[in-house]
Amino acid sequence: MEDKKEFKPFIPADRVVPELTVTSIIIGALLAVLFGGANAYLGLRVGMTVSASIPAAVISMGIIRVILKRDSILENNMVQTIGSAGESVAAGAIFTMPALFMWAAEAGSANPSLIEISLIALCGGVLGVLFMIPLRSALIVEEHGKLPYPEGQACAEVLLAGEEGGAKAGTVFAGLGIAAAYKFIADGLKLFPSEVDFEIKSYKGSGIGMDVLPALAGVGYICGPKVSSYLLAGGTVGWFVLMPLIVLFGGDMVLYPATAPVSELGTWGIWGSFIRYIGAGAVAAGGILSLIKSLPMIFRTFKQAMAVYGKKAAESNRLSKDLPMNIVMIAVGVIAIAMWLIPAIPVNLIGAIIIIVFGFFFATVSSRMVGIVGSSNNPVSGMAIATLLIATMLLKASGNIGMPGMVAAITIGSIICIIAAIAGDTSQDLKTGFIVGATPVKQQTGELIGVVVSAIAIGGVLYLLSTAWGYGSSELPAPQATLMKMVVEGVMGGELPWALIFVGAFIAIVVEILQIPVLPFAVGLYLPIHLSTPIMVGGLIRLYYDKKKMDSEEDRKQMVENGVLYSSGLIAGEGLVGILLAVFAIIPMGAGTLGDFLGSCLGINLGNWGGLFVFALLCATIILFINKKKKGNVGK
Repeated sequence: MEDKKEFKPFIPADRVVPELTVTSIIIGALLAVLFGGANAYLGLRVGMTVSASIPAAVISMGIIRVILKRDSILENNMVQTIGSAGESVAAGAIFTMPALFMWAAEAGSANPSLIEISLIALCGGVLGVLFMIPLRSALIVEEHGKLPYPEGQACAEVLLAGEEGGAKAGTVFAGLGIAAAYKFIADGLKLFPSEVDFEIKSYKGSGIGMDVLPALAGVGYICGPKVSSYLLAGGTVGWFVLMPLIVLFGGDMVLYPATAPVSELGTWGIWGSFIRYIGAGAVAAGGILSLIKSLPMIFRTFKQAMAVYGKKAAESNRLSKDLPMNIVMIAVGVIAIAMWLIPAIPVNLIGAIIIIVFGFFFATVSSRMVGIVGSSNNPVSGMAIATLLIATMLLKASGNIGMPGMVAAITIGSIICIIAAIAGDTSQDLKTGFIVGATPVKQQTGELIGVVVSAIAIGGVLYLLSTAWGYGSSELPAPQATLMKMVVEGVMGGELPWALIFVGAFIAIVVEILQIPVLPFAVGLYLPIHLSTPIMVGGLIRLYYDKKKMDSEEDRKQMVENGVLYSSGLIAGEGLVGILLAVFAIIPMGAGTLGDFLGSCLGINLGNWGGLFVFALLCATIILFINKKKKGNVGK
């Protein structure tokens, strides 16, 4: 790897090219809303989000270079910097804030207001960017050649290969269009079920199924075979080991927290009554274990960052300019006071102090962690769980109990979750900027613009999805937010089935001892196996092309990249139509809604096997686009 002292960025310090322009701000803001909405929908269905930097970069190049005929790599970089903020704000928000809607539904009270959601997201997003600024020199510049920042490096490579931007953008848009049509036919016109389900009667308590949706196959391809297999392993333990054991030993007994005999529950009843809590314990333990293992790195990063910032380099050029530290400090102080005093943000003085202290701590964790393992493996949920446990205990000890205390705890967790997600995203973007020669202060400004736009948009998206289907429903299980809600309720009211939680925690410890990554396994145990199986299909397609013999490594790299871009399009397309269907679900029409009318239009349903067949056709399109050659290349 290159030594940082010898490193020369693509655009040198003495050259000034268009960067933070009106064009880059408008396109970036639109992509922030697009990928923020799509990732919110994806995360609420499966508990995972994916990085938007690379698809944002290729769409940017397709528009700026091909359509607008402009040629500035830094302008393209600014678009992906602003655009990728939407994905990170969405990731932090959907992991926690739906709990507020679920409590409102249970109590029969009003949902949190749009202003409240957007202000919470805005505070977390702005703090995430600000907390990353003093870490930039230590992590991005001083550690260049040591911390890879995989998404940041990959995005830089895409930008440097800018002349291919039109073709690459076409691949993303093809995936987007195909997934949009598929999703509309499946969940809009209901030609086939989007969830295929089979109970195995000869092995009571077990079951298998698949959500035959494009985004899940795309997630599997992007995450790769290893992460996909860990998810499936967790699902297999839940659906083929624990559930049959519960049926075997439970028989006709009513076991807490179920309210009916085990023999009458069926697979979904067993999963909802028992496995969900076991999985929650595993996810919580996995997040805390990840955090504990990171502690030495956290303190080392903090110490290094402070040392570098204290002896700021004497040379001052375009490539070394950050937002001034005095502005950063004043802005952090203003936000802390605003969180305490603005009535729409349900945080008191103790909560504001917790946010600032833990927020900077976890921004440091996140910024370094993504440099090693990438944004997709950033244990944001683990940080949120640790925060929620501590915040809820402190609030309870200080007399903030009941629903107000729980709402305050979730708000604190939401802001810190968004801080961690945005700090990780900012780190990857600044790494990309370091390689291509972007101006740090302009990138940081762009990141703040993306956060503001995304915070406003995410409020509308969350409100819309809640109105259409409700969180915790089969359409939007909101797995991470349900887990956070359970954690807060358990600490505040002591009403969790703790035995099941501890079973999950000790399963996670066994998995850790076996040196298997705990979080993906735990998420697989927590979620229905119907989500793990299509993700594994995408992972197996990626495995085939990773192992396939190629004429050259360049061919392999191109094929993998084609798949990643097409899969990104699949995720975005399904997410956008998911939001469109949510709009249809709240538009009155006759005795029902526009969504109900569309679902009854065809009057045909191809059933489980039809759903599997159509999903196989979708997977064939992934293979087709993976094998797509550059113009002028001869196909094998």
